[in-house]
Amino acid sequence: MDKKKEDLKNILLSLSENDYYQNADLHIHSNLSDGKLEPTDIVKQAVNKGKKYIAITDHNTIEAYLSTNILKEDIVIPAVEFDCFYKGVLIHILGYGIDIDNKEMKSLYAKSKLGRKCNLYRIFKLRNPKEVINKINAAGGIAILAHPACYWCFNLDSFIKGLIDINLEGLEVYYPYKGLRGIIKFHTKQKVFEIAQKYNLIKTGGSDTHGKCLL
Repeated sequence: MDKKKEDLKNILLSLSENDYYQNADLHIHSNLSDGKLEPTDIVKQAVNKGKKYIAITDHNTIEAYLSTNILKEDIVIPAVEFDCFYKGVLIHILGYGIDIDNKEMKSLYAKSKLGRKCNLYRIFKLRNPKEVINKINAAGGIAILAHPACYWCFNLDSFIKGLIDINLEGLEVYYPYKGLRGIIKFHTKQKVFEIAQKYNLIKTGGSDTHGKCLL
């Protein structure tokens, strides 16, 4: 494991459940995908709220980092969220700490605004999770399964174990959703937590906010 990835892993492991509900938000969408805030405004709000760490996880794009200087802020962790298809289920895989200049990652990014912003269009452009996870790792990043409680599958443990076998490193356990993800849940947060504990996975969290105000 390279030094940057090891440092990021230590940061993620140091954040508690309380941090994710108050001081850190590692799942935010900007207006460069289907959110409403500009990336710079997200950072300003986060600084004003005293956040320890944030990550803009736009769908299938890192344009927030390429078109701004927000990475100069110590609280910002570069990240992305990819739409994937796994065992008949639409899933989202988060990549944290990726090298935004990594050339191999470029094939995964959306080629148009529709691939970043339009839910219907994105369904027809789903990625292979093994390829996504491998490329996140190759780019020095950490692959995390977003909002696992929201996936329709009978055996969540087996479902996640299959992703671990292709090098998934963590689960999004703590997420104070107030929108759609807060309503549609097929599994409990406790179940997700137990699976993360069982397989010694990194636990992350975030609001999945798409609005004009950070939680």
